[in-house]
Amino acid sequence: MRSWLAVLLLCVLAGEASARALRACGHPIYPPVSWVSQGRLVGLAPTVVQQLFGELGEEVEMVATGNWERCLLDARLGYVDIVVAAYRTSERQRYLAFTEAYLVADPIVLFVSRERGFVFRDWEDLKGRRVGLLLGDSFGERFDRFAARHLHVERVSSGAQNFSKLALGRIDFMPIGLNSWRLQRHLLDDPQAVEQLPQPLLTEHYRIALRRDHRLLAWQPYLERRLRELHADGSLQRLEQEFASRYLEDARRHGQRPY
Repeated sequence: MRSWLAVLLLCVLAGEASARALRACGHPIYPPVSWVSQGRLVGLAPTVVQQLFGELGEEVEMVATGNWERCLLDARLGYVDIVVAAYRTSERQRYLAFTEAYLVADPIVLFVSRERGFVFRDWEDLKGRRVGLLLGDSFGERFDRFAARHLHVERVSSGAQNFSKLALGRIDFMPIGLNSWRLQRHLLDDPQAVEQLPQPLLTEHYRIALRRDHRLLAWQPYLERRLRELHADGSLQRLEQEFASRYLEDARRHGQRPY
């Protein structure tokens, strides 16, 4: 009798576990890809992730972490199942599997102090300089390696701090995604104190990332196919424009912290 009850209990628990909503997190301040509004993670990436997993019959709970580093830490520790959008790097691939198909292409540009700018023709011009990055930030495998070997890296918790340090000459430059910058520049106290260098650094890609679990990885071929379809029919491009507009409205209505 006891063994039968034990088996029944395990079956019930297994059923509850399989019915558990998947947990997902994302960058809390990177519109239109994702941002936290009124305590909720919103944006293009959360919407697409919930749509695609909904098609698979899975519920996804969005977790609004305090910062980007915390989201990645939760993914590494297995507290979340999905990172809704991230750049693919070898370090992150140790604990996450990335889709080959991407959500959005992200041109990366450099900002400098208007009074202390420099000429940027290629990456050699950056060697030995001080760069400001956010905690947990990556700008792709190539840049991460270059920064570790050739740059003096200073990390802070918000982009507003980096822009202040840039204006004061405490760092030499900071990289940021061009599309996100266009949405957030109006939130800075003095956006005229910094300027964008004309030469882009590189273009990276935001991809959906899954915890390395066999159940999650079994869905990856479906995600790949659907992402390609959403690119082909223009859905992702339309969503990017839609959420850019939503972020600006959100910022006007509720106020937002800059990157």
